[in-house]
Amino acid sequence: MKIYEYASAPNCRRIRMYLAEKGIDMDYLPVDLAKGENLTKEYRCKDVNAKVPVLELEDGSCIAESVAIQRYFEELHPEPPLFGRDPKEKALVEMWNRRADFNVMLTVGMCFQHTSGFFADRMKVFPEFGEESGKKALKFFQVLDNHLAENRYLVGDYFSVADIGMVCSLDFGKVVELRPGAEEHPNLKRWRDEVNERPSARA
Repeated sequence: MKIYEYASAPNCRRIRMYLAEKGIDMDYLPVDLAKGENLTKEYRCKDVNAKVPVLELEDGSCIAESVAIQRYFEELHPEPPLFGRDPKEKALVEMWNRRADFNVMLTVGMCFQHTSGFFADRMKVFPEFGEESGKKALKFFQVLDNHLAENRYLVGDYFSVADIGMVCSLDFGKVVELRPGAEEHPNLKRWRDEVNERPSARA
């Protein structure tokens, strides 16, 4: 098996962290998004959306989308469980995973795509939309801070894929100057520092 990735992309880091938590070794093949290597006909055969990461199995079939890849490995390697240990916990993990995607990953991603100029050669960009997306991300930082005032992780004291997804999205915000403040968001900073101290965060 092998994974196609662009190392600095948040969803690729998401996979690296997850596999490191599981203790799973993987071959990673670089795909240069800046050079458009993901836009070739050959790569689109691996993922119709031409995104990263993509997991290619030994039989040549491919699985795209970071959460789908995580779920595949969760079935193969259930320990330690990272998607929840009982029905309620699994639902809460899914809930926070979705919140991470919609409230941070999407908003930060749109801010990056529409204000950084990285994709200006291949898509029509709307800087005002990008700026508004960034403001939405900043507003959600306060929601996270309030929640983490009473929870060690996103789901109580249980570390999960939701924490992985959220911290990868949050850390990516630095490329567009979207950072939670230490004074304004002390609980969010405490959580972020703790998650980033895990060995998997440096995978």
